[in-house]
Amino acid sequence: MNSLFSPPSDIDCPEARVAKIRPIGIVAFPGADVIDVTGPMEVFAFASFGLRQSGVCNELAYPIEVLAEKPGPLMTSCGLQIIADRAYGDIYDGIDTLLIAGSADVDCILCDPALQDWVRTVAPRVRRLASVCTGAFLLAESGLLDGLRATSHWLYCDRLARDYPAVTVEPDRIFVRDGSISTSGGITSGIDLALSMVEEDWGGGLALLVARYLVMFLKRPGGQAQFSAYLTSEAQRPELKDLQAWIMIHLTEDLRVETLAERMCMSPRNFARFFAVETGMTPAKFVELARIDAARHYLGSTRLSIETVADKSGFADPERMRRAFIRQLGVNPQNYRDRFGLSEPYSIRAA
Repeated sequence: MNSLFSPPSDIDCPEARVAKIRPIGIVAFPGADVIDVTGPMEVFAFASFGLRQSGVCNELAYPIEVLAEKPGPLMTSCGLQIIADRAYGDIYDGIDTLLIAGSADVDCILCDPALQDWVRTVAPRVRRLASVCTGAFLLAESGLLDGLRATSHWLYCDRLARDYPAVTVEPDRIFVRDGSISTSGGITSGIDLALSMVEEDWGGGLALLVARYLVMFLKRPGGQAQFSAYLTSEAQRPELKDLQAWIMIHLTEDLRVETLAERMCMSPRNFARFFAVETGMTPAKFVELARIDAARHYLGSTRLSIETVADKSGFADPERMRRAFIRQLGVNPQNYRDRFGLSEPYSIRAA
């Protein structure tokens, strides 16, 4: 373990050895997602541990407190109880970075007007304000995201954009930083955001050490689209739902707009307009996403060659598939397979 904590070169200087204490406050509530709380906590706690072990700091660089309506036990969404250190209403100063946890039940985030008032009051007094997952709804409800770019869990971004039109929602981002306010995507992206804060505070050397220990990317390639189910904008019209289902089982056939329009007994122009109104995307984009979804399945669950995957998912040409993956996912098919595909058997090598 000692070699892991040798001082990173970018903080190994006399100036950096002056203690920089940055208190972290994490707001939780009944029903909060536990990883929204504990994920960033682990990043900051391990960064503090590493700095102390390497002799850079003599005390915790990131003292952490969980804040709630009142101190004491708090039941999270998975049934695990955590202990809130203090009531958020008792603290108005002394927080460097304030994080707001999220929950799958967005309404439980918005049911406490006192919390919204408190967040509005302390926001100008903290150096950094951030949300994890659907915690962005609390910031938006408090008016703190008006005029800013933001993100949330991919499944809730449409609602965030609809309910708060003054916010520019970027659904495919792992996290978004706009000024002193940051928002992160789904659940584990709070870890990515916390790592970026450690990097901002202490440099890439320490952030990389923490990421390595957590067995994570320091900067995760691609966006949330790698993990979301693409075809979530399912049509409501029965005839269009039938067409979508037909497309997804005939991916290797001719799926041009003209062909699909003929199947629907419509002109290509009227069909394209009808499809876009009903689904929020063009027919060509739906076909591309359906083929990507099929390719993701083959890449993640088989050892078929890239050429065979391209053929079976309807792309035919591997280069065409590669361009589609980069355009929609931000990674190429081989990188996707490396990250999410079947594991190779483990082997142990001598040091």
